[in-house]
Amino acid sequence: MAVFPFDIDATEGRARTGALRTPRGDIRTPAFMPVGTAATVKGVYMDQVRQAGADIILGNTYHLMLRPGAERVAELGGLHKFSGWNGPMLTDSGGFQVWSLSKLRKMSEQGVEFQSHIDGSKHMLSPERSMEIQAELLGADICMQFDECTNFPATHDEARASMELSLRWGQRSIDAFGDRPDQTLFAIVQGSVYEDLRAESAAKSIAAGGYGGYAVGGLAVGEGHETMCKVLEFTTPHLPADRPRYLMGVGKPIDIVRAVERGIDMFDCVIPTRSGRHGQVWTDRGPYNIKRAEFAADDSPLDAAIDCPASRNYSKAYIHHLIRSKEMLGQMILSWHNIAYFEDLMARIRAHIRAGTFTEFARAFGENWDG
Repeated sequence: MAVFPFDIDATEGRARTGALRTPRGDIRTPAFMPVGTAATVKGVYMDQVRQAGADIILGNTYHLMLRPGAERVAELGGLHKFSGWNGPMLTDSGGFQVWSLSKLRKMSEQGVEFQSHIDGSKHMLSPERSMEIQAELLGADICMQFDECTNFPATHDEARASMELSLRWGQRSIDAFGDRPDQTLFAIVQGSVYEDLRAESAAKSIAAGGYGGYAVGGLAVGEGHETMCKVLEFTTPHLPADRPRYLMGVGKPIDIVRAVERGIDMFDCVIPTRSGRHGQVWTDRGPYNIKRAEFAADDSPLDAAIDCPASRNYSKAYIHHLIRSKEMLGQMILSWHNIAYFEDLMARIRAHIRAGTFTEFARAFGENWDG
């Protein structure tokens, strides 16, 4: 398989900035990937996502295999053509979604048999099927090994069993992925909150060979911010310095800043658009709700400092009115703004690392955070 070039241009402590160079374009790191669950970033046009500053988006294996069906997407030219996104795309393995269907799934060494949340139909998702869907049918640039997301909390024995299953599934993912010169496969390091298990998972994933990057999985599942930071503190030193590190499913701006401090390069989360659909506006201090009465007559923009029409061109009073009136345009504007805010945050992080001022930026960000 391909191992895309990863150039690190500057570092400050563990934080680093650079670019992952894919056949469909460069991904500036640290990078935030908007989530396109069903071949769409909810409420936002793809050109708006690109205009907001995103270099890469995430597609969801589980949802797309159920609807419209991975084979249907392949018939229509693959996920890039189907969705209208021509830049790099990463797909998750489906493991997290089937993990979340605890009452609708049956786990075995072979994989996970589960019942669709849409129509009750039964499906089997295995490492081999996940690779077929991601690489062959959807055509993702970056695919994720099939893994089990470890429950939280978990005992050491439970976490070890889960981690070892993910390692076995990882080897099967490598074997099924095969030789793909224009696509790469990322490992997922598991081990819950246990340092010895995280170190072992990383070492054995590296020894398996061929992975183009390494994700930290099994976080953002209820462990809390401080525990997440602690796990990253002892996990990232075990990951190769010359490969991208991806923290899956994270997160809030403060989580991102703290994770960059600990050497993480890539992030994804549904927060920007999910929050936007519920009237939340993200800022450096945390989110606020535009439905509050104080914004009814506020003619200032959401954030004039962000180079995005959603952030600059509509008053808070107007968006307040749209959201209170349940007009879909309000949800669309807020989703667009929130993505632009997250991408603007990543651009500032990259600039501060290059300038050697990221440590001070992170300190001030944490002091200002009220979310």
